[in-house]
Amino acid sequence: MKKIVFATALALGSMSLVMAATPIFHDGIMEEVIYQDYKEISTADVPAAILNALETDFPGATLNKAYVNEESQYKLEVSAEDGSTMDLYADAEGNWLEM
Repeated sequence: MKKIVFATALALGSMSLVMAATPIFHDGIMEEVIYQDYKEISTADVPAAILNALETDFPGATLNKAYVNEESQYKLEVSAEDGSTMDLYADAEGNWLEM
């Protein structure tokens, strides 16, 4: 019996590693969650176009951390003047992305 349970767990675990997107069901709607692998970078390495867009669109915001993925998409952890924090996503040209 232990072998059957182990084999089932192993098979299910293997299937989740093979799938690029994991379907998620809520409210009767299926969505796919795609894993984005971001690597932390220095805030000094963020392209000037993104920093200019941040200053223009979010005046007074402070860039706390920055990350980049293989597609040159940037994830920014930002603090607003009121103390709230948010994650923003941009491409290398400073265009905001919906994530």
